[in-house]
Amino acid sequence: MKQLWSPWRSQYIHSLSTEQSDGGCFLCHAAQSPLADDAANYVVFRNTLCFVIMNRYPYNSGHLLVAPYRHIGDLTALDRAESHALIETVQLAIEVLRQTHTPHGFNVGTNLGRTAGAGLPDHVHVHIVPRWNGDTNFMPILAEVKVISEFLVEEQRKLSEAFRHAVSQRPTRD
Repeated sequence: MKQLWSPWRSQYIHSLSTEQSDGGCFLCHAAQSPLADDAANYVVFRNTLCFVIMNRYPYNSGHLLVAPYRHIGDLTALDRAESHALIETVQLAIEVLRQTHTPHGFNVGTNLGRTAGAGLPDHVHVHIVPRWNGDTNFMPILAEVKVISEFLVEEQRKLSEAFRHAVSQRPTRD
């Protein structure tokens, strides 16, 4: 049997065990932090019931997480308002990523439970990963490198600005 190694993921895996031993949730930490800390926490958008944060260990440039403020691990336990806000924010994030990154498609999904792949199973969040034709290439497999073309700090600034603009231009939905 052949094995493929991805040692760059060890930083991510280590961050999970550190959070668990600290008893902290990075989503709750970002959600409860002052607005002035949003750039440092990679938060790019907030509404009344949920927020959008950049993935610190992205699969692709523009990889976002949409989460409710409430620390809850079961998608079915969200109340109606939270459910609607979550999906509306996912829709807004897709619109923003279309403007800022012009992807050819998206992977959008939620991993519910550790067995399903959730790195943070106790706080529901939706992954939005922009995809481009040909973005799967030899670099991660042969060179053990994933190419992310922009610094997270610059991407946070660009996305925050794009969310502000999108919200100001968006008609109210019923």
